[in-house]
Amino acid sequence: MPLDENNNESYRWLRSVGNDWQFDIEDLHPKQITRLYKRFDTFDLDSDGRMDMDEILYWPDRMRQLVNATDEQVDNMRAACYTFFLNKGVDPVNGLLRENWVESNRVFAEAERERERRGEPSLIGLLSDAYYDVLDDDGDGTVDVDELKTMMKAFDVPQEAAYTFFEKADTDKSGKLERNELIHLFRKFWMESYDPQWDGVYAYKY
Repeated sequence: MPLDENNNESYRWLRSVGNDWQFDIEDLHPKQITRLYKRFDTFDLDSDGRMDMDEILYWPDRMRQLVNATDEQVDNMRAACYTFFLNKGVDPVNGLLRENWVESNRVFAEAERERERRGEPSLIGLLSDAYYDVLDDDGDGTVDVDELKTMMKAFDVPQEAAYTFFEKADTDKSGKLERNELIHLFRKFWMESYDPQWDGVYAYKY
């Protein structure tokens, strides 16, 4: 089924603000398409070709198992994941089919760019902040590589990937990730077009 403003939250929002952007798969590098499908398969826990909201909300619960997260923090992660993936195209009732995943990612990215142009809050920022608050378990206002490894483990990513992610995200080379650096990493992860310099980052599972 084609995606449009009738069945996709990001298309719906874009049309409501007068943005008529439309997906064209020819704009994507083949490696980016492959990477996106691998990402889908990580979230599709029962491998049925459909990403369901219950599968998405498994990940905040997994964080509870790995860190000393409070009920409030887990609730915040669940709420952020729900909003984020709803706008990624995961319908609370019908989920999201694998065949629509690539397009749903790109229309979400356009919606994020439009929010930025309009000075509206970023949904990537919402998700990143919810996880940042949990990862910063020592309360020093930063995330170190060991804390980032916890997130890698929560998302079933080999923890050795944390070092590569961390190196790319630590733009000021302080040895710690500040909140804006984690948001930047999340933006790279979810929004950017193919960049061969990031091949090493995505070589693990994504």
